[in-house]
Amino acid sequence: MPSIAAPATVLVTAGANGFIGTWICRTFLERGYRVRGAVRSSPKGDYLSKLFKDYGGRFVYYVVEDIVEPGAFHEAVKDVQAVIHTASPAILAPADPQDIIRPALSGTRELINSINICGSEVKRLVFTSSGWTISDTTKPAGTIYTDDDWNTSSVAQVEEKGRDAGGWDIYRASKVLAERTAWEEAKKQNRWDMVAIHPPLTLGPIIHDVSEPSKLNKSIARLYEILSAKEEDLNSEILLLSDFNFGDVRDVALAHLRAAEYEKAGGERFIIANGPYTWQDALDTLPAQYRRPLGTPGSGKSVKKIVFDSTKAQKMLDLSFRSFKETLDDTAFELHSRGWLPIRSESAHV
Repeated sequence: MPSIAAPATVLVTAGANGFIGTWICRTFLERGYRVRGAVRSSPKGDYLSKLFKDYGGRFVYYVVEDIVEPGAFHEAVKDVQAVIHTASPAILAPADPQDIIRPALSGTRELINSINICGSEVKRLVFTSSGWTISDTTKPAGTIYTDDDWNTSSVAQVEEKGRDAGGWDIYRASKVLAERTAWEEAKKQNRWDMVAIHPPLTLGPIIHDVSEPSKLNKSIARLYEILSAKEEDLNSEILLLSDFNFGDVRDVALAHLRAAEYEKAGGERFIIANGPYTWQDALDTLPAQYRRPLGTPGSGKSVKKIVFDSTKAQKMLDLSFRSFKETLDDTAFELHSRGWLPIRSESAHV
């Protein structure tokens, strides 16, 4: 399929006001694109309009209150050349697995239905998936995952246990099933193609609307919880969990841009991760003024970790990732600048 180029119009679906979605909007705007952001309410769109007011009127928003409503995206996809689908429910304790799985699948189908009916100019769908759709919790630490891998265990857990499956398995299953649905629908036609982006736990500067720590996105919220928790609430089991890889939100956003632009990316899945870490590694890497004397410094280095191999993304999308230190520095500074992360006293430095 032909690639797109500025000043083409790009639709970022109903996660446009989220942590990753807002950075995707900004990245496309910086490259000269026209961007439509789909949001669930006018106040969310108004925040983005104010944030992007200096881009010459190239940002507009559409209110899509319910992504599973038939025709929800009909107007938004008109005269659009690429669609970035970032929306997916993130309920970690659903009463029923279908409370999260059904909207994830229905929202994906409705978006693609709108593209097929009203999006006659769409050339590419970039689907924001997740590292959770690739990593399999039944595999041991030390496993190296590639873009060809799929998480099959979470879906099996939900099929077997239903509402008794763990919240994380239900969430992971919803991501797996949504991506599989998108690929199935994409293969039913040949007018547009699809690319899937797989970010891991993503950190970095915050530009979306967050008024207090309780409203942080889940990845940064977890870091904040570690940094603000009572020492007795953190043990080595938590600090040395081995199933995390990290990504910088700016790198993830750029990957979406390149995935939309590069013709050769069509039909591919890309892991966007810059290496494994534990929370102990994060504590040890933080700037000294934000560190807390928790755990055993250096102990994370000996932990056998899972690894997401992003070689293909780096080569095919011409990506060069930020370091763990840069990402953590910028995340910590952001939390501090908002008054949520104090400067530690000299006696607390390690």
